[in-house]
Amino acid sequence: MPNVHLLVLIHGMWGNPSHLAHANRIIREVKGEVEDGDIKLEVLVAETNKDESTYDGIDWGGERVAEEIRQKTTDLEKEVGSLGGLVARYVIGVLHQSKFFETVQPVNFNTLTTPHIGIPRFPSAVLLDIGISGTEASFPFRRAVLLCRQVVAARKTTRREFTANAINDLTVPYVTSSISAEDPFGEYEKNGIKIDFHEKYKHVIKSYSALPSSSATTKEPQGWFESIRNMRAPLPPRFQAEFPLNLAVYTLLPVLFPTFICLALIRLSFQSHQSRGRLRHLEAQTTRERLVHIIGKLESELESAAVDLYDDPAGTPIATSPIPGADPADSTIPTEPTKEKGKKSRSKPPPYQPLLTPGQLQCIENLNKIPQLKKERAFFEGVRNSHAMIVCRDPKMFKQHLEGEGVLRHWADHFEL
Repeated sequence: MPNVHLLVLIHGMWGNPSHLAHANRIIREVKGEVEDGDIKLEVLVAETNKDESTYDGIDWGGERVAEEIRQKTTDLEKEVGSLGGLVARYVIGVLHQSKFFETVQPVNFNTLTTPHIGIPRFPSAVLLDIGISGTEASFPFRRAVLLCRQVVAARKTTRREFTANAINDLTVPYVTSSISAEDPFGEYEKNGIKIDFHEKYKHVIKSYSALPSSSATTKEPQGWFESIRNMRAPLPPRFQAEFPLNLAVYTLLPVLFPTFICLALIRLSFQSHQSRGRLRHLEAQTTRERLVHIIGKLESELESAAVDLYDDPAGTPIATSPIPGADPADSTIPTEPTKEKGKKSRSKPPPYQPLLTPGQLQCIENLNKIPQLKKERAFFEGVRNSHAMIVCRDPKMFKQHLEGEGVLRHWADHFEL
């Protein structure tokens, strides 16, 4: 009987299994009929953490998915998108703590546009309360002990790859999905950055390099008529319109925009309230000790110190705590610089660069110490929000989501059985 290589697909915030249908189809198409010796591929699309359940927190989402995985007992692979990456990190921490990997060999760990260091603040940024998961995605550093366990578990895999959207991701910025302290693509049209793309995989960056400032180019400004033709109202894609209907949409914006904001806030508030009710019930009913309970005492001690750091924006970065089991000498990629010292540390950052906290800088340094960590970057130009495109989330409704197929095929071709 052949060994089974289990691929676990985990969707992100507000997601459901249908959002990963295209990824599921492509990986089966590329690897499903290929047998490497006695290894057979099976795909599990996580079902227990969909829709409103994503509000319940990364920990409960991770516990649910871990329970699904415990029913499988062979090779493990995770490929996850958006908030699902944080859930998956928690999952491998849970499985590592329960000694699951003593009998199961973890192979690959891949994430797509995952907020590994939370959602960073930018100048004039507004943060909404979107339930426990949203709070954790924004400030996950209160769980530093969990991060260490997750990193230790991730080191057990043989292939680790984080894929980020280089530009136009309004949901998960580049710096957090690529665990980088700076965004080299923030002004790609002006800073002269040179980008080379894969010939085989559309929209996947092969390499990039910054050019001297003297070589930087300025984009030719559009004429007034072209500007009007290309205007897009700040509405969801399904409500976008081409010229001349876009003019009618702009005329109705004073009515459409407040209505949309009110409905969105009402929905977020209602679903967050429901989530907190579910959590109270789950906490009261659970009989199995969770990972967060096991390390609760250590975590509570860290939280009090961390809150003081977050409340002090002028605080200086703290020294990086070593990751248990990590040997800096075995890293094959250099740790990315966290912040240039000296005069730049006091200067005001440009609007496209994030305002990172000391905890976020520490997480960047620790995560970049994971050996053999590979980073891939997708580049979707001319779109309002590239977040859903990278996994071809809904190509039936939005044809432009098919542009992300090159990213998925790159992942599938490099998938290890």
